[in-house]
Amino acid sequence: MEIITVNRSANFSKSYNYKEFPFKKPPEILEGIDKTYPVVIVGAGPIGLSLAIDLAQRGIKSILLDDNNIVSTGSRAICWAKRTLEIFDRLGVASKMMAKGITWETGRLFNGDEEVFSFNLLPDKGQKFPAFINLQQYYVEEYLIERCFELKDYIDLRFSSEVIDHEQNKETVNITVRCPEGDYSLKSLYMVACDGAESSTRKRMNLSFDGEVFDEHFLIVDIFMETQPFESDRPERWFWFAPTFHEGQSALLHKQAENIYRIDLQLEDNINRKIELDPERVRKRINKVVNSDNFEIDWMSVYKFKCASLDRMVFDRIIFVGDSAHVVSPFGARGGNGGMHDVDNLGWKLASVLNNKSSAKILDTYNDERVEAAKDSIANSSRATNFMTPKNKMAKIFRDEVLDLAINNEFSRNLINSGRLSVPFKLGGLKLDNEFKDDPLLGAIYIDFPILDRKGNRLFLTDAFTGGYNLLSFSKSKIPINLDLNLISIGEDDNKEVDYIDIESIGQERYRQGLNYLIRPDGYIVGIFKDVNINKIKKCML
Repeated sequence: MEIITVNRSANFSKSYNYKEFPFKKPPEILEGIDKTYPVVIVGAGPIGLSLAIDLAQRGIKSILLDDNNIVSTGSRAICWAKRTLEIFDRLGVASKMMAKGITWETGRLFNGDEEVFSFNLLPDKGQKFPAFINLQQYYVEEYLIERCFELKDYIDLRFSSEVIDHEQNKETVNITVRCPEGDYSLKSLYMVACDGAESSTRKRMNLSFDGEVFDEHFLIVDIFMETQPFESDRPERWFWFAPTFHEGQSALLHKQAENIYRIDLQLEDNINRKIELDPERVRKRINKVVNSDNFEIDWMSVYKFKCASLDRMVFDRIIFVGDSAHVVSPFGARGGNGGMHDVDNLGWKLASVLNNKSSAKILDTYNDERVEAAKDSIANSSRATNFMTPKNKMAKIFRDEVLDLAINNEFSRNLINSGRLSVPFKLGGLKLDNEFKDDPLLGAIYIDFPILDRKGNRLFLTDAFTGGYNLLSFSKSKIPINLDLNLISIGEDDNKEVDYIDIESIGQERYRQGLNYLIRPDGYIVGIFKDVNINKIKKCML
């Protein structure tokens, strides 16, 4: 596909050459065809693009519609967590992201100008991916679009194509699309709304999107700066409560690719957005933060946010994913990462339905699990915001006392909340009648570790997974399984019956020896067994 570089403007990042993806006349207009597609995805942000790739890798064709024809302007979502990187790896873009992104694992927290403490987000080493990388959203979308082009036999990516109406019946969803050549109609078995926080799909359906709106405004600025603004051996997350350079408010700093630094500054109440975005005013603020005038403003915006969620995400043949289904504050990196967890949960289930391997009831588990995950993220996000911006005098006194105590008292550090950073939601309510139902790994995402295959190749556990169910076995006896799942047998070097060697014995530390772990396609451990049989396995599979 031809790609044209867009001229930079004041609304775009100065450090990135935006690509314009040309409109191509669809077959519905070009040939007058009328057919029903398996899936239509609305919105080509990271979530919609990822879902299309996930489905394509499972043999499901989709139409991906976006009303724009360039990637997102500004850095937007930047913090991508370890579990999300594992998902991106499965989708085929993680290596590009890792090569471009900024790796970090340490967070440093300050009260005023005094450091309170620092923390390591990945204490368990020996995993393929770090705790986080920082990478601007436009790069992520660019890599995902390139991957979609590689899968063009399964993904029909249509830019400048806005969904203006839809209606579902028992068999299909009828969709009206507006494009430069006029309006046309599509039919699909399922429509997935990945159209963001201001979802037009959600609004057309008059769905309640309840939550808490926060009054505080934040200035977000990306700056280009060749020198590190603070002394540090490596990139870190820096967060300040009431620093002298921004008195009485909070501030956050992250390094991104290409010497771009993201700075978030809490603003005073009752601000004038136009005044706050005056370049000279912004420059004076940033000058105080980095104690230098040697920088360029790359992109900026003022925002306020809400924490909200749909109480349902599946409406028969219409499914909501990502910000169209739930939104949170930006502190904790739960927005983009949570949306990717949605994709990871939905992709294999929807493909299973369309491949006639499961009934549509399996989609109810996507609804139930991700609604609960959204509630958990919103609770964490709301608590962080309330700690960062106390709502009354007593709340502020409590926060300030906690910060003072935390300098010399480790116990009080757990009370500090500058954004609990994204981790996968743990599934509850798993009804398994085995002796390991209270194991903390049950319902959690697998933990990675290094392995060696029989050819001597050094890999990680995540590399051994297929897109279906996997059985991770530490059993020394042969596992007689006659089911559609991937057996990953782990052992010591002298055991010729196993597929992989626990090369650094880290697997033995993270899992119980002699046991077998059934892992869903989205990485959740849903069964733990000493003795494996088909009935036990089937009971744990959706």
